[in-house]
Amino acid sequence: MSNPVFFTPAGSLDGVEPGAVFVIDGAEARHAVTVKRLTVGESVDIADGAGARLTGTVAEVGPGSLSVTASEVVFEDQPDVRLVLVQALAKGDRDELAIETATELGIDAVIPWQAERSIVRWKGDRAAKAHAKWQSVVTAAAKQARRAWIPEVRPILDSAALAKAVAAADLAVILHEDAKNPLRTVLEAPIVAEAGGLDSPREVLLIVGPEGGISPREVTRLSDAGAVTALLGHHVLRSSTAGPAAVVLASDVLGRW
Repeated sequence: MSNPVFFTPAGSLDGVEPGAVFVIDGAEARHAVTVKRLTVGESVDIADGAGARLTGTVAEVGPGSLSVTASEVVFEDQPDVRLVLVQALAKGDRDELAIETATELGIDAVIPWQAERSIVRWKGDRAAKAHAKWQSVVTAAAKQARRAWIPEVRPILDSAALAKAVAAADLAVILHEDAKNPLRTVLEAPIVAEAGGLDSPREVLLIVGPEGGISPREVTRLSDAGAVTALLGHHVLRSSTAGPAAVVLASDVLGRW
């Protein structure tokens, strides 16, 4: 069974060598001690959420701290092609379910999208709280999946701002039931398939609409900005399912799995 993962601030593992004792405290340590009930001698991983991972054994357990003797410290690179889920806000926590599952499956970043047909609205104080909740959901899912990288939840975009992001992207794909080309065909295009030889990673935006679907006006605006529509499968999926399904297919096509 894989080691449990606990997160420490980005950069805090820099310079840590095998044999060193690393201490975590705060909420992560309390979770390790009171929930996971770790004991001296057990194996654990500590990740900084930015690619660094320490593997070691518990040396000491305190009421609010956990000391781990490092046996190995490695850095895990980002994939050559980064997958970014553009998830429209949806009611009933379906959007949170989508980003949680997509994180476990390997998404690299998330963009909340205030689509025209989104019933949920992020405004004022609610916007900051909702964004923080999404980042918390993603962080918890990354821990569950034993990831060294925590996906970034980027600022929310409306459709106008999303069109600008599409124009700047290497590839943007609208998952749409009326599309003609299968997602696999779109992802196998040279711009993506040859990205592994580039010095810097490319990004692929996977755009998912709300429960009511992406409006025709939005499809036109995003397409004019450079997005392509793609068919995910024979069935119309919920907003909570489409993104994770696309991540699975994209990970296979891009050789990430």
